[in-house]
Order: sequence, then structure tokens, then C-alpha cells
Amino acid sequence: MTSDIHLAFAHPSERAEAMSVGTPLDRISVRDHVVEVDIGAFQIERGTTQRVRFNVVVEVQPLSGAVDDDVDRILSYDLVTEAIGDALGEDRLNLLETVAERVATRILIQPQAARVFVRIEKLDRGPGDLGVEIVRGRDDQTEAAHEAQLHPRVMYLSNAAIASDNLTGWIDQMQARMRPLVCCVGPPDGVAPQSGQMMTQRRIDLLAIEQNAWVLAARDGRCVVVATRTELDWAMKNGQISVWAPSKIVLDVLDGPSVPPNNAVALAAWFAAGSGADEMLVIGADMAPDMATDGPVPMRAVSVTQAQL
Repeated sequence: MTSDIHLAFAHPSERAEAMSVGTPLDRISVRDHVVEVDIGAFQIERGTTQRVRFNVVVEVQPLSGAVDDDVDRILSYDLVTEAIGDALGEDRLNLLETVAERVATRILIQPQAARVFVRIEKLDRGPGDLGVEIVRGRDDQTEAAHEAQLHPRVMYLSNAAIASDNLTGWIDQMQARMRPLVCCVGPPDGVAPQSGQMMTQRRIDLLAIEQNAWVLAARDGRCVVVATRTELDWAMKNGQISVWAPSKIVLDVLDGPSVPPNNAVALAAWFAAGSGADEMLVIGADMAPDMATDGPVPMRAVSVTQAQL
């Protein structure tokens, strides 16, 4: 009786060969590609970079006819390294598993790619290399990769709007439009604690908004507070009304908003643009005159006395 346990630690190219079935596939690989990145779920890992090593093997359908030395006919190594860069460049991530899924999805969008092996290892977190490996095929990822992006409607609610008797009616109207709905709020009334330091004050102001998100959720049981892109994506696909708790997304994204958290309408507009929203409705709050015309998301404002949106 033979054992394939040695393949558990073999290079992904050997794993690919051992798992080959049916018609032989060609393979391209990127070995020992090391990047420095800010990643990790522990607080000690935040704000510092660590070395992460990638080994990627892509199985591709053999070309029909001569290659003719034409680079456009093959799946380039650059595409693999670009997939790694794109996966790391969207926002700060906690898990290697998330990076691996993103890399695999980007590669499998390519028509030549049939299956991909992704191994990622942290080199600086312990006495050994800590890592994950995934195997994904076109059947696993193609549908998700090509799924049309959901375009939510974003509704910003002032404190007066949250307390208004019209709140339930507004949510009813937005829900009846059969599009995902994400609600945004600002901080509660009153003066927030002041730390005197920019970075800590930013966190305090973001947490104040999150406190108000829970107030809105208590006012209408259909509203669920969400903090991550994964939660938002699930909510939009499943008809759940979300209330955005901004701390995680704002602090994790590499190219964060230029507006401070205390400018809550502008922060909501930044979120709407990043979420692919096709409309933002502002109820009971002022917005800059150019926001409705110059921003990437169409915006309009209504008063808290306006029952029909």
C-alpha cells in the first residue's frame, strides 16, 4: 500500500501532477514570489509589514496549433503576479485564505485557465513557515467571478430621520424598489470624547457612528448592523437591509477616505462609491452643493417631513 503523504508538503507543481486526470493539461508556475505586506488578524500584526511567499501553479488548456512565439496566445506569468498584487491591493486583509481565494478567482477568469493551486506562507510569524494551500477549478469559481455586481441604494439617515415617525415608511419605500438597501448614519447628538491625537480620535469618531447604527437597528428590526465586505455582499444577495458600521472597512482599506468621520454624509458618499451604489438618498441632513452633481454616485436630499421619497 502506497502513501501520498509526502505530497502534503510538496511544491504545488508536484501536487498538480499527482492530481491530474483525463486529458493532460499544460502548467505554468510562479515559485517563491515574496512580497512584504501588512496582513494578519492579531493586533501585533497591524501597522507593520511581514514577508509572505506565494507559490502558484496554473493548469491551462493546451494550445491548438503552433504557438508562433505569440505572447498573446498564452497565459502570462505577469498575470499571476498581477493577480497577487491586485488581491493584496484592494484593502488590508486578516486571512491568508482570503488572499488565496482572490488570487484563484482572478486567475480563473482567464479563458485558458482550468485549475489553479495557490500556496501562501508567512515567513516571519514563527520558527517555521505558516501557510495555507487551496486548489480551485473553473467550475468552482467561474460563476462567482462573472456574477454581475450588485448595485445597492444607500440611504443616509440623520438623527432626526432615525427618530422620525416616517422611518418605517421610508424603509418600506426603499425596500419596495427591489434593490439592495444599505443605510448609513452619523454620530449621535452631543460632543464625542476628545483624545487630542488624530489616529485615536478617528477611531473614537468611527465608533460613535457605530453606536448610532445600533440605535437605528433597534428602531426597525429589518435593519442589521454589518461591518465587513463579506457581510455586506451576503446581505445584498439575500435581501437583508444593512446598516453600515464603518470602522473595519475604513481602517482596513489601503486608500482610505480623505474626509474625516465627523463629516458623516461625505463618508457615506465615499462608501456608496466604493460599493458600486447607483443612488444615495440623504434624509434630514445637508450635503455640499457639488455632491449631487460632481460625485460618482447620483445623490439627492429630502427633509424629514417629506413622507414620500
